[in-house]
Order: sequence, then C-alpha cells, then structure tokens
Amino acid sequence: MGITSIARLFFHKRQKELERHRKEGVQMQAEVLRHLLAKASDTEYGRNHIFNMMRSYEDFVRNVPVNTYEELKGDIDRMRHGEKDILWRGAVKWYAKSSGTTNDKSKFIPISYEGLQDIHYKGGTDAVALYLRNNPRSRLFDGRSLILGGSHSPNYNAAGSLVGDLSAILIENINPLVNLIRVPDKRTALISDFEVKRDKIAEICLNKNVTNISGVPSWMMSVLQRVMELSGKQHLEEVWPNLEVFFHGGIAFTPYRKAYETLITSPNMHYMETYNASEGFFGLQDDPTDSSMLLMLDYGVFYEFIPMDEFGKDNPTVVPLEGVETGKNYAMLITTSCGLWRYLIGDTVRFTSKNPYKFVITGRTKHFINAFGEELIIDNAEKGLQYACQKHGAQVREYTAAPVFRDKDVVPHHQWVIEFSCPPDDVEAFADTLDAKLQELNSDYEAKRYKDINMVRLKIVVASDGLFEEWMKQRGKLGGQNKVPRLSNSREHIDELLRMNAYNG
Repeated sequence: MGITSIARLFFHKRQKELERHRKEGVQMQAEVLRHLLAKASDTEYGRNHIFNMMRSYEDFVRNVPVNTYEELKGDIDRMRHGEKDILWRGAVKWYAKSSGTTNDKSKFIPISYEGLQDIHYKGGTDAVALYLRNNPRSRLFDGRSLILGGSHSPNYNAAGSLVGDLSAILIENINPLVNLIRVPDKRTALISDFEVKRDKIAEICLNKNVTNISGVPSWMMSVLQRVMELSGKQHLEEVWPNLEVFFHGGIAFTPYRKAYETLITSPNMHYMETYNASEGFFGLQDDPTDSSMLLMLDYGVFYEFIPMDEFGKDNPTVVPLEGVETGKNYAMLITTSCGLWRYLIGDTVRFTSKNPYKFVITGRTKHFINAFGEELIIDNAEKGLQYACQKHGAQVREYTAAPVFRDKDVVPHHQWVIEFSCPPDDVEAFADTLDAKLQELNSDYEAKRYKDINMVRLKIVVASDGLFEEWMKQRGKLGGQNKVPRLSNSREHIDELLRMNAYNG
C-alpha cells in the first residue's frame, strides 16, 4: 500500500463533510456567524458593538458598519504594537503584507492563530481532499510537494511577531510533518531575495520526485524556467515524470495557461484553482470540468454581498448568502476569525450556482491591473503620472494602461498609451521615472518588478493628438459622465487605441 493510499483514509471524513455544501450552505453560514460573535464578544470591538446582545443576522447588520481597511487601520496598528483583545481575542502575532490603499503603500492584514487553523490551513487541506476525490488514481503523496513561499520580517519590536507574505507566515507555522513531503526546506523557502531563492529551489528540486506544485502562476513559472535551464530538457515531465497537479491561486491563471501547457505536455497533468488571499481562503475548484469555484462555507469566514449596480451608493443593499442571485455581479464583504468585521475585500464575484454555492471571480471594485499579482490601482497611476510630469515638465491629457503577457520573446510588462498636451523631452526618461514611482507607491508592483524577473519596466506609446476623443466618439461615449478606462486587465481597449494610433500615424 502506497503512502497516498494511506493518506486517503485521513481525508475521507472531510470529503464526507464537504457534502454539506450542497444543501446546507445557509445553515453553515449561520453557525459561523454565531461562532465568530461569541469568540469576539469580550474584545474591544465586540464590546463597542454589543456582540453579546446579538441574536440574529439583523442585529449584526444594525450594529456593525461596513468597513474598509482605513476604518480598521488604527485598531490593526495597535494590535501590531502588541495590544490584546482589540479586533480579535488575545494577541495577534502575524500580519500578512498586502497591496496598499489610497493612503498607504501596504496593508497589514491580521492573521490570528484561529485564522491560520480554521481558514488558511483548512483551505489547503480541502484542496487536497477534493483533488484526491476527483482523482482516484493519484499518487500525490508518493513524491514531494514543491510549495513556493515569500519572506517575512520582524513586526515593529513586538516579541515573536512577524509581518510578511501570507505564504511565508503559513510556512513558518506549518505542521512539522508537512516538511517531510515538501520542498524546498524551510530556510530556503523563506529567503527574501527571490532571484537567489529561485536558483536554490531549482537546484534542490531538480533531482527530486516532485508530484505536485503550489503557488502563484507568475512566480512558479520563473522557477520552472530555471529548472528547465539547469536540466537541459525540453518539457517538465522529462524532469519530474510523476508531476500531476498544479494548485494555483493569487492571480488569474488564464494568461499563463498556454505557457504551462507548452512547458508540461503530459496528458496526466491537472490544474486546480484556489481563491486564497491575505484576508482568507474563500474558494476551491471542486470540479475539474467547471471553472467556477465552490464557496467554502464552514471556515472562519462569514460572507455578505453588495450588488455592483448599487456599489458606491450611500446606502447600498447588502445581502447574506441566501440573498444572492446567479448571474449577478457582487462586491464581497467578509467577517473572519482574524478580526475583519464586515470588511470590503475589494473583489467582485458572480454566482453560477446556489446548490451548491459556486462562483467565479469577476474583478475588483475599482479599475486596476493585476495580471501578474501587481495590484496596480488608479490612485497609484495618478500619483505616479503627477510626479513624472512635475519632474519632466510634461502634461498628460489622457491615458490608459494594460498588461502585455508573456510570449516567446516578450517578458511581461505594462503598456501605457498616453496623450500628452505637453510632451516630455525624453519619453524613455519619463517612463523610467513613472516606473520607479509606481514601485515606491505600491509594494506588490515593486515585488513583481524585482530585477526584471517577472515584469520589466513599463513601455509608453505616445498617442496622436485627439486620439482618445476620436475613440470615445466612435464608441458613442463622448461627453457626459463617460470616462476613459484608465487601467484594465484586458487588452480590448488598448488594442483598439493602438490600431487607431497606427492608422493616424
């Protein structure tokens, strides 16, 4: 009997429990809310919002406001300095560094011990449980798991407290038994210099029997390309013949799928999407033939949803799980065992099914570019352009930006089409300044630009005079409240503009 056959016995009970998602989703969410309110009733936030008096979801809505990071930031900073029982009970020692807000380069998401266990690790366990259920011939545990992680550093001067990438916090606290089947070793996994770490991981894993890989598609591709360089092989299955699955998440996989399928040609290769973020682990692809994900309803997360056609209004409708409709776009609110209360995470989703509750991620509540995990928001772009214009004596009339995806001779980057009312003397110097400022403003953009490994410097195409006005006119959107889309993950708009610009030129 192989190791995987034995491991299946461990996951069997959980596979049965997951069946509750098909018919008992609303009931599970009610149980989660009761649990969270009871656990946090003696915290400062719980006392201020009378958690101990709440008897229903309606009580919860009446007494707890919808929050963004800005509303919770003061409390989170107190927690980071060691104060106890603020948003969650006890002292919270770990903080996941995430992309910033309008006012800050980075957010620091609290990760409590309970959150590690009943959200993040539970999600990882369920990913394996569902994969084994769907693949009865799997030999997953008969080899090694290549799991990519980030790095962490001390949090202020608080003893034993750390801040860093969520993946680094998970590796730091993982069950020691997992280290018996994972690569690389913990010390290598937590190296802060990605270029050094990538090379070491490739060297360490080259001659291992790797059966599964986990991580963000952009970073993982960089490691795999280094493995191929060291091995001299053409396809990855020549290096790891028993590789069978990639558990991926963090950013959309669509732009990378072709590159992975070119690199890994084995018909036995599988791909499983996960929706795991610094704020929590929310979804898993439970059916390999369906791209939508199962919303995980019995973790330490309570969900609410705002219809996107009401988002931004003074008093938008907010509905719990039972109030959602399929085919409708929603902004997601979460309440978690990490102390995030009715927290607007910024992601938008659309439900494809209610029995069970399944969904797809549709984007963000604001225009952004997150093709490679860079989380560039409009506020970053505006501030970056303002700084570059001041430095180079330029003025921008209109602009838009979109990603350029990896191709045979192309390294990913952002492409900007800018119409100047007063152009800079040196467009390349302007691009250098803009790119550097974006790195200063946004820690995720800075990380993805590190040593040109995953993204190279942005490129600017100078638009002909009147290009954007002509484009908007052709689309029937000239004047009124219509606005040029500034940032987009799609190239639909920018490619239209480029074609018109070439014609005008």
